[in-house]
Amino acid sequence: MEALIEVVGLVAVVVAVAAVARRFGLLAPILLVVVGLALSFVPGIPVPTIDQELVITVILPPLLYVAAVDMSVPAFRFNLRPILLLAVGHVLFIATAVGLLVHALLPSVPLAACLALGAVVAPPDAVSATAVARRIGLSRRVVTILEGESLLNDATALVLFRVAVAAAVGTAITPGQIAVEVVVAAGGGILVGAVGAVVFRFLHQRTTDPLLDNALSLLAPFAVAAAAEQLHGSGVVAVVVTGLYLGHRLPTLMSAASRLQMHAFWKMVKFLLEGLVFLVVGLQLRGIVADLNTPVGEFVLLTTVVLLTVVVGRFMWVFPATYLPRRIPSIRRRDPSPPMSVPIVISWAGMRGVVTLATALALPATLAGDARYPRALFVWLGFAVIVFTLVLQGTTLPLVARLVKPPPDDRTQDYLAEAQVQNLASRAARVRLDENADGAPADVVSRLRRLTEERSNAVWERLGGSAETPSSAYVRLRREMLDAEREVFRTARDEGRIPEEVLVRAQRQMDLEESLLERSGET
Repeated sequence: MEALIEVVGLVAVVVAVAAVARRFGLLAPILLVVVGLALSFVPGIPVPTIDQELVITVILPPLLYVAAVDMSVPAFRFNLRPILLLAVGHVLFIATAVGLLVHALLPSVPLAACLALGAVVAPPDAVSATAVARRIGLSRRVVTILEGESLLNDATALVLFRVAVAAAVGTAITPGQIAVEVVVAAGGGILVGAVGAVVFRFLHQRTTDPLLDNALSLLAPFAVAAAAEQLHGSGVVAVVVTGLYLGHRLPTLMSAASRLQMHAFWKMVKFLLEGLVFLVVGLQLRGIVADLNTPVGEFVLLTTVVLLTVVVGRFMWVFPATYLPRRIPSIRRRDPSPPMSVPIVISWAGMRGVVTLATALALPATLAGDARYPRALFVWLGFAVIVFTLVLQGTTLPLVARLVKPPPDDRTQDYLAEAQVQNLASRAARVRLDENADGAPADVVSRLRRLTEERSNAVWERLGGSAETPSSAYVRLRREMLDAEREVFRTARDEGRIPEEVLVRAQRQMDLEESLLERSGET
């Protein structure tokens, strides 16, 4: 019962903080961390114990899966070079730099243990970065690079962490074994992810019930992650491969009802999981600080060095990774160099999150030969990197973007491209209507033809830039009409003139129409 009360309390805090964040235009992940930090010092507030296996096997797979499903595969493929340079190269660079510097300051701690700490703090989490990026209008390409990095860098960090910990606890690791570990993790993850994509595509295509489709989508990330781990592959890579494939096929993979329900379902799951993770991160401060027994001077020095290495090291990697490959003519022709504002923003968007927390808690208690090392200090360093990057970089990223002014997407070109494709789609719809209109009432055919024309015109109207287009006026007025209809049905139900079933059926139809209005009213 106590555990249930704790969970309900945490969810209530997440909902309340998210509501406050939206009311005042703040970023919910950052506010949740700050609230968690404050609550950690309130007497009597229960602090949940985090099991790193729970994070890796229960929390991470669905978050990765929904991000992969939403990712554009063509955009991911086009940006594969910068994504891999960040997801693999940047993680290895930061982990090595942190490991070497900490080992130089703590020569009594084996290098392998220091490299394990480097793997802990190396992978950024793009949850907060992409939330800020979308809000301040950064280009889709920057968002894609940040999201693609966060999809793959977890696998790099987890493999490196596993190898470093094995060496630190006394397991003999040769370069050949490291190579095998990497190949097995990546190759096994890709293979299991591909098999999972085929299997779940088969199941989705033969399922017509939206509830079953949602159940399959919930099962998918856990099934492929568990299968990959059983084969010693990377569960992270497996989940990403399956999610990318199914997301790319989503428009033809399941029914419209299934897609609508799945979108709402995963939106709620993502909101709750991310909120709980950031809140719990903040709540850990009290326990982590209580475990520290490091001299103040050493504590401050190591914290400062690790934070500077993480932040400055990202700049040192991103700038050469952005411009050096473009010295190759073929790359430069295909992808010209961006202005310096782009790598500046990407460099500053290096917030850490759930994987850093999980791996920090997974650091071994002792090293080879039961040797002691400052584990509590290492856990603190991982936690400090999470809080520092989330709070400082997360809150200042909009300011940095305003100062350097990275080029935004051209909304006019977006609308123009959408209008051109919508025109072709409307033409195809009219042809299909004419082919199947025999025997249908003339007024029905005319209404469908008019609906197609209105949808096509609505996209062109956005190019006009007027305060209220005919389509937006239609959406506003139709919403008012639906509100009036709902009130009449509710009153009739309350007075006993219609049964509850009639109200539910009418309500469902009106809700569906309003959801379509919300979609058509987006700009």
